[in-house]
Amino acid sequence: MTKPITKTSNSTPSTDDPFLWLEDRTSKESLDWVHGQNEVTVGELQGDPSYQAAFQTALDLMTAEDNIAVGAAIAGHVYNFWQDKTNVLGLWRRTTVASYKTEKPDWETIVDFDQLAAKDGIKWVFSRASRLYPDFNLCLVSMSPDGGDASEMREFDIESKSFVEDGFRAPASKSGFGWLDKDTVIVSAAFEEADKTQSGYPRVIKLWKRGTKLEDATPIFEAQKEDLAVGAAVEFDGDRRYLILARTLDFFASHIFLRLPSGQNKRLPLPDDMTDTAIFRDQLVFGVRSPWTAPDGTSCKPDGLYSLDLAHWVDTGTLGPVETLLEPAYRVSIAGIARTQDRLFINLMDNVRGKVVVCERNDGSWALKPVALPENGNVGLSHAEHFGSSVSFSFTDFLTPSSIIWSDDNGETLATVKSQPARFDASPLISEQFEARSKDGTMIPYFVVRQRDQKGPVPTLLYGYGGFEVPLLPGYAGVRGRLWLEKGNAYVQACIRGGGEFGPAWHQAALKGNRQNGFDDFAAVAQDVVRRGIATAASLGIQGGSNGGLLTGVSLTQHPELFGAVIIEVPLLDMLRYTELPPGASWAAEYGDPSKPEDAKWLSAYSPYQHVDAGAAYPPVLLTTSTADDRVHPGHARKMAARLHEAGHARTLFFEETEGGHGGRGDRRPQAAQTAMKYVFLQRALSGKA
Repeated sequence: MTKPITKTSNSTPSTDDPFLWLEDRTSKESLDWVHGQNEVTVGELQGDPSYQAAFQTALDLMTAEDNIAVGAAIAGHVYNFWQDKTNVLGLWRRTTVASYKTEKPDWETIVDFDQLAAKDGIKWVFSRASRLYPDFNLCLVSMSPDGGDASEMREFDIESKSFVEDGFRAPASKSGFGWLDKDTVIVSAAFEEADKTQSGYPRVIKLWKRGTKLEDATPIFEAQKEDLAVGAAVEFDGDRRYLILARTLDFFASHIFLRLPSGQNKRLPLPDDMTDTAIFRDQLVFGVRSPWTAPDGTSCKPDGLYSLDLAHWVDTGTLGPVETLLEPAYRVSIAGIARTQDRLFINLMDNVRGKVVVCERNDGSWALKPVALPENGNVGLSHAEHFGSSVSFSFTDFLTPSSIIWSDDNGETLATVKSQPARFDASPLISEQFEARSKDGTMIPYFVVRQRDQKGPVPTLLYGYGGFEVPLLPGYAGVRGRLWLEKGNAYVQACIRGGGEFGPAWHQAALKGNRQNGFDDFAAVAQDVVRRGIATAASLGIQGGSNGGLLTGVSLTQHPELFGAVIIEVPLLDMLRYTELPPGASWAAEYGDPSKPEDAKWLSAYSPYQHVDAGAAYPPVLLTTSTADDRVHPGHARKMAARLHEAGHARTLFFEETEGGHGGRGDRRPQAAQTAMKYVFLQRALSGKA
């Protein structure tokens, strides 16, 4: 079944693929191969004398009863999903706002997923719940049978703590559900092939009436087969209810429609790349990814926020004036926006440090002021109560445990209500920010956490992502602290182009044919870390997942001399076939389309799978994936491991979890085991033991 691989080089990639059979997710042959690989990896890493203690530490921290119960307030209750050693699959629960603020809240269980799993014989993983306005007691609960993105939906009554007999129910799929009213559910459908886009996401929006069959739901909106997806949301703003329909063309472009009382779907005349949207006081607040001039001449720029009178447009059909809510500023980007009933909150990143601004709208104009939150850390919006005045914020940095700062009066009065205990001794550590000069001269920020009195190079882990406008921000990680930093090792986090640290332009600088910029940035950070004496190439390991797995895969094949160990998690690696592995086609706006010759040229230039070199001196490699991953196909990691082995790179380990999906959701025990194995792998490789 496997023929010899053709030796390749970085300049002349081979298109020969003897490992296509590993793309069959569940065939006996594929799974036999997976089990054989797992046996070797488990034997080597779990057989290490340090593994058991590392596993127990990771599990204890992941399931600690004094972890912060992060929650969102709705109508006097705070809702939270909780897992610990007893509640392995977790509890969906709630408590009153007053009780939540106490040291030991009195939690009321809504759904016990371990009990439900025992009853149904399925290891249900909680996904989300859509609650019905204005009482919020009826819910549409979505839960995955294997931890993947596809979820089953069932109607649930919180007051009776039971699923509604003969209520709304839909089989597992990547469909979306929301309430229009008590007897009508809005379905973004992805059940049958006709309902799906080519990426496998919802293509048709339907209205499903209570008491009727799902297959008889009425279509009201649809996208093209080649689009990414459709989506729907109901927004309440004062006395108005807006039904918003989105035709998502790709990850960064959408056509937004409002469904009018007449049944007409009317498109908003705004740019396709609109972002950061909210409806507040009849104003549509929005940002843009590229410059746009409004009909009234207002210049809208990336990293700014703008608003227009949405009610006026609905009533008259004319756009009206566009106001500038927030002017762009250098290296300041928008991390998110959310609203309470009377305030709008803007979460900003200023040189990768967080802050929040609160906005009021009175007499037709905006007033802004900062929220008095801690500085020089990662500040985020934890929740904002749409129909109330409560709002909470999170604060953390690499050495400061996470805390929740709560306000019941729209951010005027703040109190820290939850603080996670310290998980490691941070007193001898220091967190610093440096910059590295990339190949094209761009300065790339990165963070370093290490011993304050470090005397020479130590084992160092460099982490990166660099894609989809996703920023990497400072954050406290107890497991990393205990299993890595407390051993005298260092941690580095790179803010490379392709991410969202500095807004759309930072992302676009590594988009499609510019992808190499992000890879060059990561290599530049690695070289700078060595230049500063933090690590040597032999003691520097790298780690990344999903798009970050592509990053570390490219780093392996382009610069093996820079690293002593490489961890490639749930990755994309075969960039000439990624669109053939669902839902890969949805990422063409990020990477390009390999079926187009021009795009295939730049994809071929870096695609790791095609650039495995039998003559290269690769450091030890650990590839991980999940059989249940329905976001990034496990075939990428499987084929890469097989090709590395075929090319003679014996220091390649592969591990595939059989459940948990792309993000490793569900039971914490396999997550703790895999985490421990990764740290064992790094310590062995970077200490010269692998």
